[in-house]
Amino acid sequence: MDITHHYIEKGEGQPLILLHGNGENCDYFCHQIDAFSKRFRVIALDTRGHGLTPRGEKPFTIRQFADDLLDFMNLKGIEKSHILGFSDGANIAMAFAMKYPERVDRLILNGGNLDASGVKRGSQIPIEIGYWFVSRFANKSAEAKAHAEMLGLMVNDPNIAPSDLRKITVPTLVIAGTRDMIKESHTRLIAANIPNAELAFLSGNHFIANRNPKGFNARVMRFLE
Repeated sequence: MDITHHYIEKGEGQPLILLHGNGENCDYFCHQIDAFSKRFRVIALDTRGHGLTPRGEKPFTIRQFADDLLDFMNLKGIEKSHILGFSDGANIAMAFAMKYPERVDRLILNGGNLDASGVKRGSQIPIEIGYWFVSRFANKSAEAKAHAEMLGLMVNDPNIAPSDLRKITVPTLVIAGTRDMIKESHTRLIAANIPNAELAFLSGNHFIANRNPKGFNARVMRFLE
């Protein structure tokens, strides 16, 4: 283990781990931490190279972040947890649940995608252009390298085959916004390939947890209880 995660912890009871999206930190869940901590032991953490968690030396990939989560849970003595992931956090949660199903109680996947084809082109093209541009300068500047790594997560990761999702055996809620940057067909594809997954669309864009917290929290709480 080459990094120590920064995290916010609040509440008691069954653990509920919150995983933020690309380029964000645990503050993204400002409307969830207090609300969910009334019922759960909520832990929102900054993933590798995000927020106040250092980059470390290991690969900067979704699957590495999933292994980092296992290390974090072992360090905290958490045998099993509910996991709620948003965007890249949902991708980490998927990878984690496929590899370590015995460590997951219930899974909430908000705005995740299996590969770049799941993102609407209007959102993905600027990401790919940005990635191409900063990658050219990655060897000349630490800032450009960090930026390229971050964008690379959205270009090259997580590359999960729909059939791989059948390895997820825990109760799962797949949730997205009605105007999400993830294609509706792609969100439906994810839900269809996870055995017995629940599917929900809430009014809003990709950032429903932050912009429509009342509706989001109510739907997640209903699933968890």
